[in-house]
Amino acid sequence: MRELLYIEIPTPDIASVRHWLQDQWQPGIGKKVITPAGLRLQLGQTSATSVTAIPETAGQKIAELSVFVWSVQRTTYLKVFRWVDKPIPNEKSILQSLTAGLRSKFPNHYPEPPAIDLSQKSIFEALAPYYPLTVKYFQKMPNGEYDLARVYWWEQRWREGVRNPQQPKQVIFSQIRDQKAGEQGSRGAEEAEILSSSLATHHSPLYDLIYVGGALGVIHAAVMAQMGYRVLLLERLPFARMNREWNISRSELQSLIDLGLLTSAECESMIAREYKDGFNKFFDGNNPPRLKAAILHTPTVLNVALDSEKLLQLCGEKLRAAGGEIWDETEFIQADIYNTQVTVKVKQLQTNTEQEVSGRLLVDAMGSASAIAWQLNGDRAFDSVCPTVGAVIASGFEPGVWDSQYGDVLNSHGDISRGRQLIWELFPGAGEELTIYLFHYHQVNPDNPGSLLEMYEDFFTILPEYRRCDMDQLVWKKATFGYIPGHFSVGSRDRTVAFDRLISIGDAASLQSPLVFTGFGSLLRNLGRLTILLDTALKHDLLGVQHLNQIRAYQSNISVTWLFSKGMMVPTGRFLPPQRINAMLNTFFGLLADAPPSVADDFIKDRFSWLTFNRLALKAAAKNPALLPWISDLAGPADILRWVGNYILFSFHALFSALLNSWFPGFLRRVQPWLETRYPALWLKLLAQSYSLSVGLGRPHNTYQPLAQSTEFRIENSESKIQHPEF
Repeated sequence: MRELLYIEIPTPDIASVRHWLQDQWQPGIGKKVITPAGLRLQLGQTSATSVTAIPETAGQKIAELSVFVWSVQRTTYLKVFRWVDKPIPNEKSILQSLTAGLRSKFPNHYPEPPAIDLSQKSIFEALAPYYPLTVKYFQKMPNGEYDLARVYWWEQRWREGVRNPQQPKQVIFSQIRDQKAGEQGSRGAEEAEILSSSLATHHSPLYDLIYVGGALGVIHAAVMAQMGYRVLLLERLPFARMNREWNISRSELQSLIDLGLLTSAECESMIAREYKDGFNKFFDGNNPPRLKAAILHTPTVLNVALDSEKLLQLCGEKLRAAGGEIWDETEFIQADIYNTQVTVKVKQLQTNTEQEVSGRLLVDAMGSASAIAWQLNGDRAFDSVCPTVGAVIASGFEPGVWDSQYGDVLNSHGDISRGRQLIWELFPGAGEELTIYLFHYHQVNPDNPGSLLEMYEDFFTILPEYRRCDMDQLVWKKATFGYIPGHFSVGSRDRTVAFDRLISIGDAASLQSPLVFTGFGSLLRNLGRLTILLDTALKHDLLGVQHLNQIRAYQSNISVTWLFSKGMMVPTGRFLPPQRINAMLNTFFGLLADAPPSVADDFIKDRFSWLTFNRLALKAAAKNPALLPWISDLAGPADILRWVGNYILFSFHALFSALLNSWFPGFLRRVQPWLETRYPALWLKLLAQSYSLSVGLGRPHNTYQPLAQSTEFRIENSESKIQHPEF
């Protein structure tokens, strides 16, 4: 018996596929015999040397093809087997006819959310005909109606940005040129008086920093407030409401202590659960034996589950205690940039009133929904995205379904489904709580932007396939969802993260990181770097775009890893062999599973070196020679050339770091007293370069001076025992 064909048919309606196979498909040869799962196509007799169209006789077997379908992950799969060893005449043309017929009858389909009017009906009533399971289970969640409306709003906002990248909504307006022209031009006395009066209103901004976005924003805002800056935080939602939970490791959480934001006791109070181990395993049932992989154990990756709302509340308290303010349920409308300040127009959603507030610097922390990011970067705002949905489940799983001492870091339980390789994450929380996510890596495409609502319908349908459960017995605590963006950098400056008196952080800055880390992990790993550089810019009023664009969490080592995520995306309109992406993931994760634990830990935490990356890449190519052609096919020539540029820059950065990093930071520390005073712009540039040679390659920065130090949090645990031998 030999497998001849394996394809995915992008529809959950398996009955329609069976009907088409059994009643409508005409192979033009042989006899169809109907079976419960499909059909058998009898083509004749076979002997050791030939196949003929004559009746079966003793000692001979009927040459036939077995065609069957099954359903999993809310889609349909089909396989064709030949029962005899020798090829059957016309089998190739039969398979081509079958594939072409299925592709014509069941093409790729990218559903649009319906247009709804919430003034006429509730979000539940409006979406029930289209997403019945999503509505059913959101109705069982506290704040479910509000959160489902938020899902719908976020998807509409995302689709609008993807489809209108050339003409994004303008929300940043520069008034600097007009002011300079007025100051330099010749005006009459009346015009000069008007101009003078106008400018006078912009000389004394009320705040040093205005943050827009209260999730990642409040962490950074609280640090800056404790440094003595006047800070205002604007948040569209009720403050501390989160659409995601956060997992991290102890070593990364330590940055909050090093900067003096939290004490070790406060960090301990936020930990809902700490796991013994985390598992990484991708479905390999349809992979050849050499492309199957063992479970990758990552005991210090995302092994600390945080109470995210408690973290935000605590940061909010620190911010207010340091003199900062929080305006929640306040929506950002636009910002006007002047020579000496930025004026921000906002709307208070409860009263529907607008007002203006001024500051020295605006910080965009609005995430992937940021209109500022879309305006600054146009059609290169984001190169990829992970539509992510899930929920925190308070209880309801049967005993033995999952051991809360362990996390599921990355897991797939099937092959490509409707143009997406679906991946699960599972993180236990306090008590019986489980936080479960479903996501996929996705190319940003106007015809197929990526749908949260479709993903939620998948989530509620296939969760019992992933982890055994009775959906109606689960107790739902809250929904978790969002679009997590990525940017395929060519260099440290090819993405705009700043404007005059404006800078972006977190997901709004689209920090691309491999596999599992996004804005939160990247922010914590780069928090010291961002804080010290921004403090330097503020102290010396270096708030022009040329200075602020140097303050970013770019890492040249992870700039080469976007090709991995590119290899996990099915291009819109394409059909791939269903097992292709799992085969690529198993190739690489199999190498990590066979390597010392420090290699996987460093790679997933963005700390891998040039040597480690090259050794892994060469080993992967040797293990699976088809890997490079597969990735090239998915990426295309333009992205392959872009990646080559990334690799060259990474190599140069690694070389410069090897030559300079042992002495350059120390040299800067010695010359800082006179250089910073006399040439602050040069000092900021050199300091940013020093960080790029250390933190920018995933290594500590040895001139980093924390505002406060505590070693209490570094308790003995499995993470501290990891050694770092050469791989």
